[in-house]
Amino acid sequence: NALTKAKEALEKDIPLRLVDFTKDEMFAIKGFNFLTLKPHIYLANISENEIKLENDYVKKLKEYAKGENSKVIVVSAKIESELSELDEESKQEFLRDLGIQNSGLDQLIHNTYHLLGLKTFFTVGKDEVRAWTFKDGMKAPECAGLIHTDFERGFIKAEVMSYDDLVNYGS
Repeated sequence: NALTKAKEALEKDIPLRLVDFTKDEMFAIKGFNFLTLKPHIYLANISENEIKLENDYVKKLKEYAKGENSKVIVVSAKIESELSELDEESKQEFLRDLGIQNSGLDQLIHNTYHLLGLKTFFTVGKDEVRAWTFKDGMKAPECAGLIHTDFERGFIKAEVMSYDDLVNYGS
């Protein structure tokens, strides 16, 4: 039934990510790895002088993406290229001068993490600070297992705090 439903949708040019499959149907077709079942982010490349504008092409793309419940990230490849050559302080100043908060690359990374249901935690030691990516909803012992399987088996507790609290209170 799930494959018949998928076939009918594809014959009508409907991406499978827009089809209302039940949980069981999704389980049945997941192994086929249909490309149209995968979520999408559209990336619109614009000229550097349009960075604060929304041209007609971007508007049309956003309207199209809205129908698919997808995101559109607008970037200027020329600006991104220039940003990649700057140190962090110069990058922030350049972004301020342009009147934008985040680079297109930063927006793409943030939105991709969100779309894929990923989050990050950090481990901090005297010699190393490291970022670890985990699936949203994973429990602390599972996350500890990303570092080392022994950590998951012997997990006792996690001390969790926001970055802002760490900076504000110092420890």
